[in-house]
Amino acid sequence: MGPRLVVDYCLAKRAVLAGLRSGHLSRDDACDAHPYLLRAAKYHGEPTQRRCPVCGKHRLTHVTYVYGDELGRYAGRVKVTAELADMAREYGEFRVFVVEVCQGCAWNHLTVSYVLGHGDEPRSQRG
Repeated sequence: MGPRLVVDYCLAKRAVLAGLRSGHLSRDDACDAHPYLLRAAKYHGEPTQRRCPVCGKHRLTHVTYVYGDELGRYAGRVKVTAELADMAREYGEFRVFVVEVCQGCAWNHLTVSYVLGHGDEPRSQRG
């Protein structure tokens, strides 16, 4: 089963960038990636070809997090895209969040979230 319940955050991103350009938002407020997020981007992120919309100097990195009741201790962990297909076959439902990160200026923004999984109830809940 492919991605479902997809939420694209491009309009929210556009609003933040417009606020930054108009002066209503400071660069410090827009470029506020937590050190853990920057570390996740450095060691576990997936590089993209897109340049940072704030500094324009560095290419963005995608950091993908997974959350779901069935995931247990794996909830909240960073995963690479290649791992998601196997997870979707193994688990009934979990949500994926993709954050774009600039490791240069610390820009970060949630880009998309969606649900993956085979859609069946967890084995522990079946009758």
